[in-house]
Amino acid sequence: MNLRSLDLNLLVILDALLDEAHVSRAADRLGLSQPAASAALQRCRHLFHDELLERGRGTMRLTAKAESLRAPLKSLLAGVTDLVEPPELPLAGIRQTLRIAMADYPALFVTGPLQRALADTAPGLDLVIQPWHGARAAKAALMDGSTDIAISVFADDDADLQRDEVLAERYVLALRPGHPAIPDFGLDQWLAWPHILVSGRGEARSPLDAELARLGRTRRVGLVVPSFGMVPDLLRGSDMIAMLPSRVMATARDLVTLPTPIPVTGFTLHLAWHQRRAKDRALRHVADLLAAALR
Repeated sequence: MNLRSLDLNLLVILDALLDEAHVSRAADRLGLSQPAASAALQRCRHLFHDELLERGRGTMRLTAKAESLRAPLKSLLAGVTDLVEPPELPLAGIRQTLRIAMADYPALFVTGPLQRALADTAPGLDLVIQPWHGARAAKAALMDGSTDIAISVFADDDADLQRDEVLAERYVLALRPGHPAIPDFGLDQWLAWPHILVSGRGEARSPLDAELARLGRTRRVGLVVPSFGMVPDLLRGSDMIAMLPSRVMATARDLVTLPTPIPVTGFTLHLAWHQRRAKDRALRHVADLLAAALR
């Protein structure tokens, strides 16, 4: 291929088309007319010998070829930006939107401090806290560029991702003041009352149940909810017991906190972003603020 015939602007438009999967939205994002974006899509189809966007039921979807182009295209454009580096703006002058993928834990206790810190240091930065679909989906979103920062338990290293350990968490038990299980609390009292389990997938079992089975014990899961934020009010109005990450209790100081009667393994949270964004000052600033809030 003759690179002299390749228009770099075409790849910028293609990046927006693949992100939005919608010609009009891509045009609006780039300040183009819809006919201009449509014409660019036709040129991209000719360049890659593929439809790239196909019509579905009332929407458009990416072809397999288009999906395979997303990550390398993001990396290529990021590399060009690094090559032609613009004058560095002060943080207060940057206007940018950053998308953060995280579950309600830790969003419950980092979103407020992050927003307040940005108001003082980088007021032009806007945030989108994205719906949580699990660590695997978050990692895929970092790779294809649809998420900028993710906070989760990322068990394995990946050469394409910057992954920093920011929090080692432990579990505690939470229950209402005056709960009849509190006097002489132990394993029997813990298992005598129904439990609240937090599961984004609606699962009624967790690794704790396997550990209890190893001890020849079981528990009753009386309620499964999708978020930690729902639990404190449910505990206040019932005799249920919940096992929660210790940081959650900072938002519910009126509840009683007890240690688990048996050892329960905690977890490590990681803060991650793609290596191609290593020189993105806005992203690094937000990542630093998140790390400070988590540590």
